[in-house]
Amino acid sequence: MDKAGIKYIRLILLHIGIALAIFSVPLLGKLYSVAILVAGIIYTVKKQNKNNEALLVAAYITGSEVLLRCTDGLFVYEFAKYGVVIMILVGMFYSGFSKNAIPYWAYLLLLIPSVIIATFVLNSSVEDRKIISFVISGPLCLGICSLYTYQRKMTYQQIQNILLALALPIVSLTTYLILFNPSVKDVITGTDSNGMTSGGFGPNQVSTALGIGIFVFVTRAILQSGKPVILVLNIVIASVISFRGLVTFSRGGIFTAITMIVLLILGIYFRIHGKGKVKMNYFIIGTLLVASAIWSYSIVQTNGMIENRYANKDAVGRVKESKFTGREELAESELKAFYENPLFGVGVGKSIEIREAETGVNAASHNEITRLLAEHGTLGIIILLILFITPIFLHFDNKENFFMFPILFFWLLTINHAAMRIAAPAFVYSLSLLKVYINEPTKRKAVSPS
Repeated sequence: MDKAGIKYIRLILLHIGIALAIFSVPLLGKLYSVAILVAGIIYTVKKQNKNNEALLVAAYITGSEVLLRCTDGLFVYEFAKYGVVIMILVGMFYSGFSKNAIPYWAYLLLLIPSVIIATFVLNSSVEDRKIISFVISGPLCLGICSLYTYQRKMTYQQIQNILLALALPIVSLTTYLILFNPSVKDVITGTDSNGMTSGGFGPNQVSTALGIGIFVFVTRAILQSGKPVILVLNIVIASVISFRGLVTFSRGGIFTAITMIVLLILGIYFRIHGKGKVKMNYFIIGTLLVASAIWSYSIVQTNGMIENRYANKDAVGRVKESKFTGREELAESELKAFYENPLFGVGVGKSIEIREAETGVNAASHNEITRLLAEHGTLGIIILLILFITPIFLHFDNKENFFMFPILFFWLLTINHAAMRIAAPAFVYSLSLLKVYINEPTKRKAVSPS
């Protein structure tokens, strides 16, 4: 095996070891979170961001967020969003940002009116001020990341390394979930999202993170498996993550991963010819067989409950009234707020306060689209159009970036079921703006995830 293969295996083993250490000594989670940011800043400053090290570190922070939330490893709950912003600002210090990123300057400006409104309509309590910070941190993170990545030139290998940096902490997360709950059969009693199989944390966020891991390791199985042992390793990792994702009983991350993989395969399939297309046919068949085996194993391990979950049935097989576990009620309240305040919305965070006053439910939105409409009004529609149309428009000039559509749809689907509660949709979205070159030679040395 070559040095690259050995290095890759060592990285995987290292991140399995990190999970073992944190599970054994929970305090190490907090030390790990601090070490990531401090070491990341030092690494980027030392390299002067010559090969976009800031993006590598930001990706790693993003991938580690759910693990650190599961293990109580955060001094600040929004550590990942703030950490990503810090790393991107360090990257900007050395490498600047695109002066042509006008859509994202406009996007950031469009966020301001609702923030100003919120300062007047929300109570002056510290808790309400925290709500503004909580709600706006995701959109702000997205905007800053996008200013940096907008048409930034990137080699194919560099973006593969960024995706790997994003996925390595998810190997740790998966290992932690297995340690936390080694026997799935013992804890599955119904068809609701399961906290025990999600490491004692929110199944929705865990499922989202695992969905990223599934996509990245399937991608590596297709495109980065030079040796048979590496191919087998990637398939095994993707399979284990898929199983643990399924048994969270949170469907959003799984559906998103499937959509991303389908879009990636289609993107590659229509770019290759001859023997490449024959190999891809074999891979598609193999993927379907492995997926069927994982699904069958999941049915056995959950006593058939997983089938009911995905058929929207309860434990005894009755169809549930709600297909979205009550989230449609949250969305309806936000749409009502938009209809009543169509111009500038009710202000950042105000929809939570209104919902509690009207229904008694104190809950943040699971849907960033309806939240934008409620809290930003018509400006929210413009924001959504900017975010969706700009990457597609840029893609006409960079069709080599076959990651664009999977990445864009990760953002779109994730904000529909998990809003922007974690940094992943903000950071991953920004990768859709990169100008990726597959065949063009570059004077730059490819970045390394280590």
